[in-house]
Amino acid sequence: MSATPPARRPVRIAVDIGGTFTDLQVLDERSGAVRAWKTPTTPADPSEGLLRGVTEAAERFGFALSEVGLLLHGTTIATNAVLERKLARGALITTAGFEDVLEINRHVRRELYAVAPDPFPCLIERDRRLGVPERLRADGSVETPLDEAAVPTLLARLDAMGAETVAICLLHAYANPAHERRLKALLAAARPGLPVSLSSEVSPEIREYERTSTTVLNALLVPVVRAYLERLATRLGEGGFDPLVFLVQSNGGVCSLPVAAEQPARLLLSGPSGGALAAGRIAGLLGRPNLVAVDMGGTSYDVSVVQGGRVSVVTQGEVDRLPVRLPMVEMRTIGAGGGSLARVDRGGRLTVGPASAGARPGPVAYGRGGTEPTVTDANLALGRLDPDYFLGGAMRLDMAATRAALAGKVGVPLGLAVEAAAQGILTVANANLGAAVRLSLFEKGLDARDFALLSFGGAGGLHATDVAAEMGITEVIFPAEPGTLSAWGILYGDLVQDLARSRVLPALPESLPALTALIGELRETAEARLAADGVAPDDRHVELAADMRYHGQAFELLIPWGDVVAPDAASLTALLQRFHDMHRQRFSYADPREAVEIVTLRATATGRLPKPVAADHAPAARPARKGTRPVFEGGAWRDLPVWDREALTTAETITGPAIVEEAFATHFIGRGWTATLGPAGALIARATP
Repeated sequence: MSATPPARRPVRIAVDIGGTFTDLQVLDERSGAVRAWKTPTTPADPSEGLLRGVTEAAERFGFALSEVGLLLHGTTIATNAVLERKLARGALITTAGFEDVLEINRHVRRELYAVAPDPFPCLIERDRRLGVPERLRADGSVETPLDEAAVPTLLARLDAMGAETVAICLLHAYANPAHERRLKALLAAARPGLPVSLSSEVSPEIREYERTSTTVLNALLVPVVRAYLERLATRLGEGGFDPLVFLVQSNGGVCSLPVAAEQPARLLLSGPSGGALAAGRIAGLLGRPNLVAVDMGGTSYDVSVVQGGRVSVVTQGEVDRLPVRLPMVEMRTIGAGGGSLARVDRGGRLTVGPASAGARPGPVAYGRGGTEPTVTDANLALGRLDPDYFLGGAMRLDMAATRAALAGKVGVPLGLAVEAAAQGILTVANANLGAAVRLSLFEKGLDARDFALLSFGGAGGLHATDVAAEMGITEVIFPAEPGTLSAWGILYGDLVQDLARSRVLPALPESLPALTALIGELRETAEARLAADGVAPDDRHVELAADMRYHGQAFELLIPWGDVVAPDAASLTALLQRFHDMHRQRFSYADPREAVEIVTLRATATGRLPKPVAADHAPAARPARKGTRPVFEGGAWRDLPVWDREALTTAETITGPAIVEEAFATHFIGRGWTATLGPAGALIARATP
């Protein structure tokens, strides 16, 4: 173990573990240098790939493991556990008579005309959902006291079913958590090793189904995430590597390991949120307040929106049709990445994704046993990728095997040459990508022409100008180190905790005393949690927001309220105006005469972590023009110019069609586009009039 406290060590590392690669960003405060590294993900135990990547980076960039003071870690461990149903065996305890809330859900039928629609998933079977006699009213008052005499029977049933974790979600516990807390105390006294998740701690908000679903997800993830954190802690002790560790949450902030262990549901969008965090930072650096950020890696394509310099956040998300009532970066994810499989179905239709080749075996080009062609294979076959310069030359791609797979799996079934088959794969893939971007903007009433496209991820640069052209977007930004940008966003993260209190109140001056009391309670809790995380008072910041709706509506809009402490009539009027404006933007109408309700008050408690200043990256001292390479473009093979991203200066102008290469990404500048180097090392491509 290092004798130097973590806060005084010079190296900070951010890690984003994806489905195919584990991305690292390393900042050395001694020189200000920020460097990127990639290593294959190890799905069986992601911590193995993490430590290997850190060790490789230390050898490559010349620092000791004992010099790492801070590790910021984005992980897909929670998401994958839900998607693959590798969850603990759990039980749900709820108010007697409400055991079927999970199955009743919202009676939403997504497939309107399906004869046998897929049922909504239910993670806890009926015989493991237990009712306890008690009842609270909607205002939190007690109608039926908690029957503590029923607890021995509950314990016996939990033992009989072999419960490894328990979710407790009692009716109206968001208004009064007393019964939930007492029940947890009784269970803890009798079964001290049994993890228990309370809805009043995980998601203290109205709507029984969503609150129950979120609490159940959290409970089932607790043993999974705790086991991972224990493995990670074991590995962190190796070779003097003992940094302070924070995990990235779905809201774009980071949290301490104890918080992650108790509330792992907050990690469900851990990895992708780093990209959104980076997009918000880049929007400020480049003076581009409106960005559509698209992250295309090996497995997925994640779309997030920065509007007015702020990353969109929602109060409820979804993982595999399971609602999660927690604040998270608003993101649309589709199964479309470099590893997405291209297949011809029985009807002769070419499809791309959502199935992926993943990290193992990966695309055919990787030479690891893959036999089905992917988007990466199509790009290689068309000459957009250099088989000798993938990952900066660290991995050689197999062109012969790639062309053979494309011919056999796509070309022959469709009667196409290899080039036409590969181009067809890209056309289908780009259509899928464009649809995800279009929906992300149009559902908010936004015009794509008002936005620039921020393209990152290892595969994104090969598709960005084509997708932008389809959308009518005229500017594409390729940030510095796009292949590891999510990790770069994580590198500058802050500690963030989200708090909520549900209480339906009319948005009128007579509600101000109640609102002031609720805000005071939220702020006091926020300050206490930041203090528990060791955040100094000067580094704490609390912002309020409100879920608001017109009276009678079944949904709310999240409206920022700022750093309010004791709201007055003017502050409330300004909040109301923001609600009407947001409602008009989203739904094309607003009625200031209608009664408005505040349903939930929210506080975002931010503990600012130190922000080391990175040194400006100087261009490499070599020619920016690398030469030419045959690329299939416009229906024919052409010799296109190839540029070295790391040697570019502001003096060069790249005219498409052209290829731009860097260590961990390749970019295709389409016909009708020109690109130049801009601020913060960003390569900015613009459509020519």
